[in-house]
Amino acid sequence: MLIWIVRILIVLAGPSIAYFQVGHSLSNLLIGLAISLAIVFFEYLFQKTPLDTLIIGIIGIVLGLILAKIIDYGAMYVENASVDDFFAKYSLLIKIVFAYFGMVVAVKKKDEIDLLDKDIFKLSKKEKPYEPVLLDTSAIIDGRIYDISETKFILATLVIPKFVLNELQALADSNDAIKRNRSKRGLDIVAKLQKSENTLTRIYDKDYPSIHGTDSKLIELAKDLKAKIITTDFNLNKMASIQGITVLNINDLGNSLTPIYLPGEKFMIFLVKDGNQPNQAVGYLDDGTMVVAEDGRKYIGKRMELNVTSIIQNSSGRMVFGKVENGEHHQNNNARKTGKERD
Repeated sequence: MLIWIVRILIVLAGPSIAYFQVGHSLSNLLIGLAISLAIVFFEYLFQKTPLDTLIIGIIGIVLGLILAKIIDYGAMYVENASVDDFFAKYSLLIKIVFAYFGMVVAVKKKDEIDLLDKDIFKLSKKEKPYEPVLLDTSAIIDGRIYDISETKFILATLVIPKFVLNELQALADSNDAIKRNRSKRGLDIVAKLQKSENTLTRIYDKDYPSIHGTDSKLIELAKDLKAKIITTDFNLNKMASIQGITVLNINDLGNSLTPIYLPGEKFMIFLVKDGNQPNQAVGYLDDGTMVVAEDGRKYIGKRMELNVTSIIQNSSGRMVFGKVENGEHHQNNNARKTGKERD
């Protein structure tokens, strides 16, 4: 609100100063108004323009003026009357044109200059050509990316965009305690990745103000850097894959490392709670895979042998379905073993 009050005062001050100090005429009043409006316009423009764009634009203007001056000096050595006359008349216009084109070209090519940073991502501490891989918010919050990086299986530069960090910070300030704790853990993971000696991690400042949504920005950045994306977000996985971006889903990696059980195989599982269907019980493998036991409800709280009947696997995870067979016989065996141990 204060800035608009100042702007209004400037717009009123310009014509007032021009009218009372320069001269009591309508032309001076209009000139003062025009100057005031120009000041407010440029102030508003500078406020809305990112600092890096302003700097690049100023550099472009300076280079344009230097080039115009070089051409002007070159024309002096031509020693041609018509050429000298042309540059004498249009010298100022030539400088304005070159300054304008210098600014426009510099601003338009700014994004390409930003992308030159991707060459830095391809140099590890040992000067090996590692490609950039982007981390999204879900992969950072998940936390397993740090454990994976410590195994030295990742031969890539982990790139964390600034807008992903901003999203983590926003979640860390959330009123939801669960979101707040998860995001704080994500920020701790970022700090650990930066300190890790096994993986090169970089924070990337490039943003896309015209694009809304972190996932959309991440996909656009992946296109620009020709990078892959590490995520656990199923929807981002689908969106990126549709647009031709390679996605590394941590859940897929976890599933691939899960022990493989085929229908007909048996293994021991501790049943911990009721399932969604009648007489079902649920247990979990060491890696967190859910196991659903048919006819296992009465064995909740016990370790039972399960006969695998089917397996469901997708990017969201894996589920194993089986049936508790000969439950009473298994219980009696457990009882005998317990009795022998006591003896």
